[in-house]
Order: sequence, then C-alpha cells, then structure tokens
Amino acid sequence: MSSLAPPFTVETATQKVRLAEDGWNSRDPERVSLVYTPDSRWRNRAEFITGRAEIVAFLTRKWAKELDYRLIKEIWAFTDHRIAVRFAYEWHDDSGNWFRSYGNENWEFDAAGLMQRRFACINDLPIRESERKYHWPLGRRPDDHPGLTELGL
Repeated sequence: MSSLAPPFTVETATQKVRLAEDGWNSRDPERVSLVYTPDSRWRNRAEFITGRAEIVAFLTRKWAKELDYRLIKEIWAFTDHRIAVRFAYEWHDDSGNWFRSYGNENWEFDAAGLMQRRFACINDLPIRESERKYHWPLGRRPDDHPGLTELGL
C-alpha cells in the first residue's frame, strides 16, 4: 500500500480514487472505514462525523436508505497529500423513487495513505428509472463500464 501513500503522482492518485470507488461500491461500512484514520474527520452534506465508529454508523444508515447504490468517482485534481474528486451515484428509496446524486469531495491523507479529512458536497436529482445510466451488477464497477466523462456527467 506504500505506493498509494503521499506524495501522490497522477497514477497513484488515480488508483486511490478507483480504490475508494470500489470500497464504497462494496457497501460494506466496516471495510470502507479501514481506509480512514481512527480519528478521521468528515463533513458529509451538513453532517459532521469523527472517527471510524461514526463512519461505520453513518454508512450503515446511508446504505439502508440508498438502495441499489452504484457509484462512479473521477479524479479532479491532486497535490502531494490531497485529492479532489467529483462523483455521481444512483440509488432508489424504499418507495422505488430513483435519484442521481452528484458531488465533489476533498480528501487529505496522512503519511501512511489513510484519509484523515473528507469534505463532501452532494446534491440529489430525482430521475426516472428509465434515465438510469448505471446498470452493472451490485458491487465493483466493471473496468469496461464508462466513467463520468464518457457518460456526459
């Protein structure tokens, strides 16, 4: 994992973004929490989260509400120890209403490559089921599936 620790190159920053996407697409809160420092600080929309236990609780609530969640992340910019991404994910609620949620995240990493700060701004767009663009089986996005840019998002 040391190759994915700061300082980042375009290659390692891009790999870090894909690994984050893969983790979130697992919808496994415990697994996802392990890439964050034990005292990681988040702002997700208007919610402030500190530490792995709160991350697990947050993600558990999130994926209980956001059903059939599928996410694509794309690198936007990076520095030695920070990465900015844009993302879009699709999901539906328990009434069958579909949404595409768009957002941006700013990440800061410690020397070992664990994320210590995450700031996310997200907007939800109601969509019809026929407008969905993400149709892969739940889990990791296939390598040959288009990314955000290719999908025009």
